[in-house]
Amino acid sequence: MITVENLTKSFQHNDGTVRALDGVSMDVSAGAVCGVVGPSGAGKSTLARCIALLEKPDSGSIRVDGTDLVSLDGKALRAARRQIGVVPQGDSLLRQRTAAGNIALPLEAAGLNGPQRRSRVGELLDLVGLTDKAAVYPDQLSGGQRQRVAVARALAAKPSVLLADEPTSALDPGTTDSVLTVLDRARAELGVTVLVVTHDMAVIRRIADDVAVLENGRVVEHGKVLDLVAAPGSRVGATLLPDTDQAEPLKPTGGRHDVVAEVVLVGFAAVGALLPEAASRFGVELAILGGGLIRLGDTPVAKFRVGLTGERAEAALKWMIERDAHVRRAPVCVDGVAA
Repeated sequence: MITVENLTKSFQHNDGTVRALDGVSMDVSAGAVCGVVGPSGAGKSTLARCIALLEKPDSGSIRVDGTDLVSLDGKALRAARRQIGVVPQGDSLLRQRTAAGNIALPLEAAGLNGPQRRSRVGELLDLVGLTDKAAVYPDQLSGGQRQRVAVARALAAKPSVLLADEPTSALDPGTTDSVLTVLDRARAELGVTVLVVTHDMAVIRRIADDVAVLENGRVVEHGKVLDLVAAPGSRVGATLLPDTDQAEPLKPTGGRHDVVAEVVLVGFAAVGALLPEAASRFGVELAILGGGLIRLGDTPVAKFRVGLTGERAEAALKWMIERDAHVRRAPVCVDGVAA
């Protein structure tokens, strides 16, 4: 588990002091994938570098499995760094070494003998799907393959935490998916806690359990992805969920619908059955006016703008809310004027 409390970090520039992190606090559960997102200059990479002990924060604490890393030095600090694997931004492989040779680097530094190194390198090449590329040099690999080798190298020393800084930057969608699959396997098969710094919300949609949104060095939103997408006013929800395409307003008397609402449904049962069951149970007509369906990891999530027509429309909406549908009433128009 990673716990960050009141972390601050400033840098001196010609035009004065820039505070990259301003009281950042967040938790990442053990074995989870947490995405850190935000605009350029928000402090994402600085946060990752501080957690990786590549930058020393000005104040605050960083605890990994209960140990405050900021207070460590000497031998204890070096031991702590070995528990944190880092996939740096950009292509970081050594050109004069093969894929296997790059992965072996941390193992050589740790003093493992040849048979132990070869065994571990073989395991990691299998994990990232590059067993047939063991003897290939980086310039002969694609960008996605090089990034997968970099992930394998970061995992070589069996860290408990993996930090990946923009691991899919400049990759095409298919290649991006292969890299994200490797990060997801690292979490699922090795039990590694993964922190991914990214500007790409597709990364969050594909593998993240948690997400933290940074802006001007502060955390402005943080939590479970599936909780945030259903929360009113959530930035994460607004970015990840389909646009409901504001449909024509309703007119309660003589108009199209008696109730119009925005509905977010999470999970297979809710997405597949809740709306038709509500319509059937309460004898109302239910129309989908906009929105759509996505997947967050393995979980389907739908966001629809719906129109309900019938005497029991309000009761149907209340019934959906009682069954964990997340509902926001849409503005109502009377004689063409918003109410």
